[in-house]
Amino acid sequence: MGRKPCCDKVGLKRGPWTIEEDHKLMNFIFNNGIPCWRHVPKLAGLLRCGKSCRLRWINYLRPDLKRGCFTESEEDEIIRLHLQLGNRWSKIASHFPGRTDNEIKNHWNTRIRKKLKLLGLDPVTHKPIENGEKNKQEETKSEDVRKDDEIQTTLDGTETDDLLNNYEILCGSLGSSFSKEESNNPSMATQEEDCLKQWVDCVDSFFSWDNFTHLEEQIPFPPWL
Repeated sequence: MGRKPCCDKVGLKRGPWTIEEDHKLMNFIFNNGIPCWRHVPKLAGLLRCGKSCRLRWINYLRPDLKRGCFTESEEDEIIRLHLQLGNRWSKIASHFPGRTDNEIKNHWNTRIRKKLKLLGLDPVTHKPIENGEKNKQEETKSEDVRKDDEIQTTLDGTETDDLLNNYEILCGSLGSSFSKEESNNPSMATQEEDCLKQWVDCVDSFFSWDNFTHLEEQIPFPPWL
């Protein structure tokens, strides 16, 4: 069975409290104390539930309520207590007279959590954050550098020289074959010269690339080769 509701909420007022309601609640508590929060609304003449009256008094109206920013010593104490108690904010608030559990919880979530992360600490365990993600990023970066070195070595190695030599030999052989064909068939020579020029342009653009791969797929060799 669940806990019995503090009151019947039918016909009760909700929303922000008015100044008149605050005065009624404060006057009643100053004159009579707090016998039971379930009875306070009726005795004080308020159309509120007991829980609403309790929260209004604790968080806003009680005279010993401490307002203002948290000091560094208070933040350090909250961190120490959170390490021991976890998210038991009511227990933590009992060590800070004038501070509410809701106020401490909000300050933890908006400021102290970020402060611990900047210090490299896990806000839950208060232990140093593992550098798993940083290690992965460093490994990826080193792998990229290694691949770049391999590509540079390939470009500066003997494979480039072999390609250049083969390119010069091939262009020379094609030039000699075209000179023989020109005397027999001028139209054939003109067509072959255009095709050769197109092929040479493709080869030249190929050697300006950063990576020499897929040679046969990228260069449209003439049909007579």
